[in-house]
Amino acid sequence: METKEALQFALAAADNAVITEIDKMSDDPTQFPTSNGGCHPLWVMGHLTLVEGMIPAVLFGDENPVAGWYPLFGEDSEPVDDAHRYPAFPEIRKKYAELRAKNLSLLASLSEYDLDKPTKAPPNGREKEFATFGRSFLALALHQAMHRSHVTDALRAAGRIAPALRA
Repeated sequence: METKEALQFALAAADNAVITEIDKMSDDPTQFPTSNGGCHPLWVMGHLTLVEGMIPAVLFGDENPVAGWYPLFGEDSEPVDDAHRYPAFPEIRKKYAELRAKNLSLLASLSEYDLDKPTKAPPNGREKEFATFGRSFLALALHQAMHRSHVTDALRAAGRIAPALRA
């Protein structure tokens, strides 16, 4: 297996594991995962969309098309339970699908050699993770999978899946 094929697999697997779970909460997107708050599905969807938009910015120095969402969905933002303070879930979901399709097309256009190219604008503090094109796509997939727990816990909190078994 070549690196590009592994990255494509990782992105598809993360998408399947996370986005399908978020879609299950589209009718209750601000359900917090715990009684103490946390990252609800609407915030996670917006956050993942913001990060999808970062990829061309990181690789080429392009502007993130959803940079205006940073105050709502950036890593320092605080999720709130008022859905009216966010863009509508269908709008976020549609923008995510658009940006993901562009990123997958971009990845498909790259050669194995291109994956070792240095990025133009890695995020401050994450220069190692986003040092090359290939690492950037891998970080994208890993980051997305990392947020699955928030959505799974929100599903549990909403009573849509059984509580986790304790050992």
